[in-house]
Amino acid sequence: MAITTSAKKAHRAGLRKKAFNDARKKALSLALKGVRLAQKGDTKAIAAAYQAIDKAMKRGLMTKNTAARRKAKVAKALSTK
Repeated sequence: MAITTSAKKAHRAGLRKKAFNDARKKALSLALKGVRLAQKGDTKAIAAAYQAIDKAMKRGLMTKNTAARRKAKVAKALSTK
């Protein structure tokens, strides 16, 4: 357990960041699940997935290339169904 005041503060900050990151990961997984269940050409599912991917990338949960790859996969999945 943290002993110094600054270490305790850093631990609290880490817990707050973990809560935000967990929420962002959950939103991302739900959006991708919506894409898997969506019909071909469903623009709302595409938009929700793109938004979740962009926010996850902005937050630092994935790299730029991973986000681009996932967006391409989403677009391909809903264009070929």
